[in-house]
Amino acid sequence: MENNIKIELTTQIVEELQAYSEMLQKSPSRIIVEALELYFENEQEKMQAQNLDMDNGMSNLDYNEFWDDVEI
Repeated sequence: MENNIKIELTTQIVEELQAYSEMLQKSPSRIIVEALELYFENEQEKMQAQNLDMDNGMSNLDYNEFWDDVEI
């Protein structure tokens, strides 16, 4: 599996990344990794709040939507 991903950043983002890198004494790569980790955690929390957690298999249907087509 190849890990070749093309990521394009605006000039403004690159400049801000460089400034934060100097202020925080962290590499630009480390800042990006930490930012993405926080982003993924936030998105996971949003999905869980919407009952769309990828691991739990929960339905996002409400009670009536779920039972409408069920014949007993």
